[in-house]
Formats: sequence, structure tokens, C-alpha cells
Amino acid sequence: MSGTILQIVTDTDRRGAQVFATDLHDALAARGRHVRTVALAEGAVGGLDWPVLGPARKHPSTIRALHDEARRAAVIVAHGSTTLPLCALVRVTSHTPFVYRQISESTFWAGTRSRRLRVRGSLTLASRVVALWTGSARTLDTVFGVPERKIRVVPNGVPPGRFPPIDRRLTGSARAALGLDTARPTVLSIGALVPEKGVDLAIRSVAGLRDAQLLVAGDGPERAALERLARAVAPDRIVFAGSVPEPRRCFEAADAVVLPSRGGDSMPAVLIEAGLMGVPVVATPVEGIVEITDHGRAGELVRRDDIGDLTDAMARVLTDPTHASELARRARAHCLANYDIDVVAEQWERVLDEALGQPAG
Repeated sequence: MSGTILQIVTDTDRRGAQVFATDLHDALAARGRHVRTVALAEGAVGGLDWPVLGPARKHPSTIRALHDEARRAAVIVAHGSTTLPLCALVRVTSHTPFVYRQISESTFWAGTRSRRLRVRGSLTLASRVVALWTGSARTLDTVFGVPERKIRVVPNGVPPGRFPPIDRRLTGSARAALGLDTARPTVLSIGALVPEKGVDLAIRSVAGLRDAQLLVAGDGPERAALERLARAVAPDRIVFAGSVPEPRRCFEAADAVVLPSRGGDSMPAVLIEAGLMGVPVVATPVEGIVEITDHGRAGELVRRDDIGDLTDAMARVLTDPTHASELARRARAHCLANYDIDVVAEQWERVLDEALGQPAG
């Protein structure tokens, strides 16, 4: 494939889809591809230094700039639902093929018939649609009418070199630096503070664990409510770290990572990162989380919205070092084999070649 690969991300915030686009940019560039990545607008928090197309995601000047970028590109990669309708629009005006990467479960976000129809209409204009796991691929086919011939399954990926196994000798200093009690068993919740992440469930579960503490890394609209809940049910045992530019210290401080997702998490990179670093995971069997945890063999899976089940699973990980160590060993091996960004980039090259009508490698 010759020509520029144009990646479109929603904004410059350091969140899952944007970070993946950054890592894919670097991996494709290392393979000799010419890649340009741009954001529709500035993010609320920032953290990524990509060129910004306009003052707001759907502003007329943003759309014009996107059209100009598209005309100069060979193929476009649209990361996430906000980019989908805009890339579908410029597909009509620029004739540049685009590949849509579905970063979350559309049935969770497109809850109304009108929303599903709009998503379906935009998807018809994509040359290929990339699902992160097999369940998403089935949904794209059966719910949104995307033909199987246009769907490809390419998982999330991260650079293993950025997430080597943590050194437990650093756990005490990491906890002290984050304002945690250095002696207490520690659970980490990391990600956006929004209802679907289930951080409230993590807080209530840690409250039921004697002496355990919870580190909440991330920010979002639910932060104030979650802080009130923490003060009410587990005073002095919940620490809110806010947005963390370099999360490794948070993982170094943790005995386990918890993600009691209620839905919408197609394949959260944070669980892959935890697996690579050897931190055991407790999560719900929502969407691609099942595949990241190797169907429960490389992580504890608990029933959704079940605080008792979540508490019991966290207790097993925190009190049984042998069990925790075995989960961590399996998770690292599984993540190295399936979610290395170099392996994922090779799969993306084939998809992009197909989108341009060239034979897959």
C-alpha cells in the first residue's frame, strides 16, 4: 500500500482509543508506512500532541479541514463513534475509502431505533469495519447489517515494552507517593469516572474488605458523586488520584486491578496493560473482557452489578498469593501472544490493503 494513512481521533485526551491510535501510528510507521494522525478537536484534559482540525468536533471548519485532509490521503482510519458520521460524510465528498474501528459496543451506546439507523447508514459507507472481538463482529452483522465480507476482527493492542512486569520492591514507595497506606492490600480502579465503569461497585466492595484500600485513577463526570460515596462507606481507605499521565506507578502500587464494567467496554486496554505487567484482574464478563481474561483462566470474572461476588473475588486475589501469582502468569502469557501492538499492526496492514482493493498480504 502506498500513500498516506490518515487516522482520525475524537480529541487529544489521553483515553483508550486515542492512545491506541498513537501506538498504531508508531507501529505502522516502524513498518515503513506513512501515517498522519489528527484530532477533530482539543480534548477536555489533553495529553496527546496531535494536530487539531477545528474548534469543535462538528464545527463547519472542522469538517472542511477533515475533507481537505481526506483528499490528500490514500485511506482513512476512523477511531470511535464520534468520527464515524464525519468520515462517512467526507467519504462522499472526497471519495477516499475509510475503515471504521468500533471501540465500544454499539448496542450499549446506540440504544434507540433512530440512533441505530444513523449508525447503520454511516457504516454502509465504510470500506471495512474493524471489530475488537468476535461478539462485536456478530453484532455488526445481525444488528447493524454490516455484511460479513466487510467485517474484520482485530483486537486491541499495546506495546509490551512499555509495560514490563512490575518490580514488587517498588510497591511501598509507589503507594507512599500516591498517598496510600503502604501496609494495606491495594486494589486499583483506572479509567474514566463514568457510570458504566462501575467504580461505585468497586468502592462498595472494598468497603466490605477488612483493611483493603482502593486507588481510583482517572477523572470524569462522576468524580464528585464517587468521592461522596467513598467518604460515606470507606473513609480513609479510598484515594482519588485524578488523571495520571504515566499510570505505571499506579500499577506498581496495586495488588489487583478491578473493572466491574456494566457495558460498553469492547476491549479495555487497561486490562491488557495489567496483564502484561503481572497485576491480577477482577472484572465482569462484558464484551471483549471475556477474551482478555481468556474466559476466566487469566483473571477473575464476576457477575455484573453483584457486589457480593465482586467482594469475594477480590478477597481471593488479595489473600491467596499463589492464586494471584498464577492469574498474573497466565495473563501475561495470553496478552503477549494476542495483544502485542506489532502483531496487531500486521493485521491492520492487511485490512488497509483490502480497503484499497489490493490483495491482502
